[in-house]
Amino acid sequence: MRKVILSVNITLDGYVASPNGELKWHFQNWNDEMESLISEQIKDIDTILMGRVVYQVMAKHWPLVELDLAGRIKDLQFAEWINSTQKIVFTRTLSTPDWNNSKLVKENIREEINRLKQGKGKDMIMWGGVRIIRSFLEMDLFDEFRLWIAPVAIGQGLSWFGFEKVRRKIDLHLTSTTTFSNGVVLLNYSKREA
Repeated sequence: MRKVILSVNITLDGYVASPNGELKWHFQNWNDEMESLISEQIKDIDTILMGRVVYQVMAKHWPLVELDLAGRIKDLQFAEWINSTQKIVFTRTLSTPDWNNSKLVKENIREEINRLKQGKGKDMIMWGGVRIIRSFLEMDLFDEFRLWIAPVAIGQGLSWFGFEKVRRKIDLHLTSTTTFSNGVVLLNYSKREA
């Protein structure tokens, strides 16, 4: 069965972005070691899950990277992968997708994810969208969590989990840790079976 993986970058104080959605803290900590690991991880992924806001930001950026012949090879390779990979967008407001290989899901999220889990293919990954992350948590749809903890505190911003809104126990076990030279720590958790 296919897994649904949440991969999220967070600050030490639990934020995924500053109050205005800015991610400068994340990009200033990114390095070649992390890029190499992501390149390995995406070999097992064939579907990207995201909310509308993240989708719209990525849809504006990644198609243009592929056109930039002067770009870094790693950026170009990732752009080729993400542009050709299936993307499922959870939205109530978008009417048509504007990025290739995209599908909109407006309702019946649980049914759609369970159908995808039972289907053929590789694993699915969610890289963001605070609201859709919370919805998936409430519906118990994640199988694995990859938490990229950055060595920075920003004091305020968008909380990644919003546990106050998730009214169920999430029982996980640590499967691995990776420490990078820039101080970022990747914690991998899997859902503990009942």
